[in-house]
Amino acid sequence: MSLDGATGTVRTAAVEVFGERVEQAAGYVELLATHGVERGLIGPREVDRLWERHVLNSAVIGEQIPSGARVVDVGSGAGLPGVPLAIARPDLDIVLLEPMARRVDWLAEVAEKLELPITIVRGRAEERSVREQLSGADVVTARAVAPLARLAGWCLPLVRPEGRLVALKGASAAEEISRDRDAVRKAGGAEPQIAECGKAVLEVPSTVILIRRLPPKPTRPRGRRS
Repeated sequence: MSLDGATGTVRTAAVEVFGERVEQAAGYVELLATHGVERGLIGPREVDRLWERHVLNSAVIGEQIPSGARVVDVGSGAGLPGVPLAIARPDLDIVLLEPMARRVDWLAEVAEKLELPITIVRGRAEERSVREQLSGADVVTARAVAPLARLAGWCLPLVRPEGRLVALKGASAAEEISRDRDAVRKAGGAEPQIAECGKAVLEVPSTVILIRRLPPKPTRPRGRRS
């Protein structure tokens, strides 16, 4: 499913989002549609909507990521949203974090074939060794990984103070915030915010939940005993 077979709307959006790297994005779509399906990373029914629902949907969250940011994509899976972000935003320093060996192998192959300068780490965000290695990120991204409470607990420790978690969500975003607000605060996050990305180019914008990591509270000096 190359860009040649896409609708006019998708072609226009792809060129707008990826610019001169649009053929690189098309190469990723081809990999997803063939090897991604064969390996069970993408369902066969998703092939006809890879551009809209997966690749463009992921790339547009770059609107919420500052220039030159260090980004950790947690639970990258088939490479979403990390690979589209890396193509659309070559200024970003992107790490793909994935626990499953077969998916890590896939991500390494994608990075090599598309010549993407991304780092791939096998592990889980909640592991101490991963936190020691990857903490201090400007932005952590996640797509279809876990409910917001668990996601905040896993991801916010990887974010530097005043950095942010950018979580791709759908229609359940407001409900998740209402349900998990206290858990987010306990994990060190500020009040979650909802934003829509890609409104200028996508028929259905991407809904994200943004959570800023609060700086640590200053410790009070202990009083001197008389």
